[in-house]
Amino acid sequence: MTARTASTNPTHAVGLLFLRTAVIAALAGLGLGIFMGASHDHTFRTVHVHINLVGWVSLFLFGLFYTLVGAASARLAKAHYCLAAAGLVLFAIGLPGIVLGHAWGEPVAIAASFATLFSMVIFACVVFTAHGPSDTSAG
Repeated sequence: MTARTASTNPTHAVGLLFLRTAVIAALAGLGLGIFMGASHDHTFRTVHVHINLVGWVSLFLFGLFYTLVGAASARLAKAHYCLAAAGLVLFAIGLPGIVLGHAWGEPVAIAASFATLFSMVIFACVVFTAHGPSDTSAG
């Protein structure tokens, strides 16, 4: 991506934020996976899966979209990031709580599910209102 492309895409910064958060999630998910494998204790496999899928995969794909295509509304893109990141953090807190038998884990995981759902609804709106990447190669 050139500097010129970035300057014509108001959601470029949000895209980079998604990408950076996704990489942090990937490192956390990989670290948890390595720990589980080394200890032969897979108790937190659901946490591992959610961190990798919701955090690494989904956030990375969102970041690619915002970086390459952009969104009609930077405000909507920022709201999307906040909900998606909140969902990831809440899953990382709530799911271990459930696994360990804490009563507070379930409502936190439910909140994570709804945050993730609403973030996907926002993303659907962004995708279906997008006009495609700007053609900056024409000079």
